[in-house]
Amino acid sequence: MTARDVRLGGRWSCLQRVKNDLLWALASALLAATRLLPRSALCRLGRTVGLFAYEIASGARATALANVARVYPEQDCAERRTLVRRCFVTVGETLGDTVASMQRGRPVPMPLSEEARGVLHAALAEGRGVLFASAHLGPWERVAASLIAAGIPLVALARESYDPRFSRLYERLRANGGVPSIWRGRPGAAAGILRTLRSGRVLGVPMDLRSRTTSCDAPFLGHDAPTAIGPARIALRLRAAVVVGTAAPAGSHPAKPESPYVVTATRIAAADLTCDDSGSRILTGRINHELSRRILALPHAWVWMHERWTKQTGV
Repeated sequence: MTARDVRLGGRWSCLQRVKNDLLWALASALLAATRLLPRSALCRLGRTVGLFAYEIASGARATALANVARVYPEQDCAERRTLVRRCFVTVGETLGDTVASMQRGRPVPMPLSEEARGVLHAALAEGRGVLFASAHLGPWERVAASLIAAGIPLVALARESYDPRFSRLYERLRANGGVPSIWRGRPGAAAGILRTLRSGRVLGVPMDLRSRTTSCDAPFLGHDAPTAIGPARIALRLRAAVVVGTAAPAGSHPAKPESPYVVTATRIAAADLTCDDSGSRILTGRINHELSRRILALPHAWVWMHERWTKQTGV
């Protein structure tokens, strides 16, 4: 599969090129057709697309149902289907919100909870940089832009899309929110990561999904799952603060009328850990524990259709 992955210097087969060109053409046509729709209409359209995807994407639906069964064995089949259907609809709504942010200029920032402000400012004040671990939970693409809008000096670590054309779309989305990015697979990425933390800024890293990097098994949603260990190694080596933050329901937090979500953040203890493989594994487990807590509090807003525990067979 490496030979067919352009991110790793490979080349698409003729069949892959035809498939990817069709997907790109469809995405471009949809973006053009929805260019004048307001955000509310795009979110409604996204929910409809999500429901449609639940009905026709049998593979993704089966993966989601298997993941939910793993994490919620006490649920019956009807309860699992209800959760997975709601997950597809929520992800579709998030897609609509993302398209709106891409086409309307600057994304609508979510407010930071007072606790998140305190946690982040205290971590930044230590002057050794902050590792900000996050998850694909709720309107995740707006989390980085919301931190930037709140004056937090964040740089996002991102993985290139399987299709460079979609990577350029993501670049445009993040540029609209003023979010600088480091593309993980590009030359100079490691230097950029070190420079970000050593300059006392925040490195945003999504850590809830399986990735093609050096990983260790760590409990995630109650089950061991391969999890990137590099972020923990870097944080311990540089003595950077470690914070987990995601979108969360506004609840009692004062939120803007247009945002039912706020960004919340939790500091992860790391001062007691040694800068070695053992310490890195423990820190990775602590990050996973907090991410799991947040996902279980908002299960319908996480991407259950991702193959988190099973082996990847390709892109």
